[in-house]
Amino acid sequence: MKHAVIVGAGIAGLATALRLERDGWRTVVVERAPARRSGGYLVNLLGPGYDAAERLGLLPALSPRQLGLFTTVLVRADGRPKFTVPSAVAEAALGERTMTVFRGDLETALYEAVRDRTRFRFGTTITSVDQDADRVRVTLSDGSTQDADLLVGADGVHSATRTAAFGSGFRVDLPYVVAAFPLAGPVTDVPQSSATTFIGRGRTAAIVDLGPRRSSAFFTYRCPDPPAQLRRGPGAALAEAFGDLGAGVPDALRQLDKDPSDAYFDAVSQVVMPRWGTGRIVLLGDAAWCVTLFAGHGAALALAGAEQLGAALRRHDDDIPAALAEWEVGLRPEVTRRQALARRGMLQYAPPSRFHVWMGDVTMRAITLPGIRGLVRRGIERTSR
Repeated sequence: MKHAVIVGAGIAGLATALRLERDGWRTVVVERAPARRSGGYLVNLLGPGYDAAERLGLLPALSPRQLGLFTTVLVRADGRPKFTVPSAVAEAALGERTMTVFRGDLETALYEAVRDRTRFRFGTTITSVDQDADRVRVTLSDGSTQDADLLVGADGVHSATRTAAFGSGFRVDLPYVVAAFPLAGPVTDVPQSSATTFIGRGRTAAIVDLGPRRSSAFFTYRCPDPPAQLRRGPGAALAEAFGDLGAGVPDALRQLDKDPSDAYFDAVSQVVMPRWGTGRIVLLGDAAWCVTLFAGHGAALALAGAEQLGAALRRHDDDIPAALAEWEVGLRPEVTRRQALARRGMLQYAPPSRFHVWMGDVTMRAITLPGIRGLVRRGIERTSR
């Protein structure tokens, strides 16, 4: 029985454990956090991500948790509507093989599928790694060691596995901060089953109200010193950056102040590496390629990457380096595309000028026109394959 150590208990790590366990691997998942985390933002599973969720057997668990489609109202700073994007626009663009869920619900579905098949070690991370032709030895922060056939670093953009195995210098920090958190109750000025979105110069605020335990807030903004913003914490930083807005933002920020424990608040970075694997060590998900929220598809790429990695390992059996090489060749073009889309997406989520805001409005208004919807859908289908 082959043995894999997987660092990270997020989507990429859990999906990898699930796929490998089904192929007869013995796995242990190492997670820096003391317990599983919840909360997070909306994720769309379409194209390869939806296919991977289906092959991993996740759809029955995710279907009751899917959020469905909703109306989006673009608003001005004071909350007055600009125009409405009906849910039918998203339906026409995305098609039937798509699913929108909260990140936390996807992680829960993965955890429930794998918790009786793998061993979890919370409050622990990797400190060093050594390998030869036959095995990889992992030293953990509690002083223990693990010998394995494969080490998978799925521990996110700040990956300790990446640093231990490949060194530093692969993270590209961008001048943006992003925050997302669940909302405990209804939000003032945001009708149920809809979202309000403000897009202004250098910032975006979106409030989604889909009822109890199905609502969330998303914020991103450009700033010259993201680490300084992170030191302030989400409450103070978001209040300064978005305190002048209406349309549900004040209520969302009040809810954040009451309970910031489930808030995701971080700088925006990409990870750009010439290779994701070496010998018996491989990086997966944000640890390898972080495309950022500006591109979307992060969860979908994590699922697809994990499922395709398992398939490659099964095809190559004992030749792990050959499996990793084949897997990377197949996946890298899509990752490269998504990272390029993210760089363009920055203009959408944090427009640098009023002109860019206006151009974004024009584009979104055009998408609502019936004749344009088919073109958008065909474009999404092409980029999702």
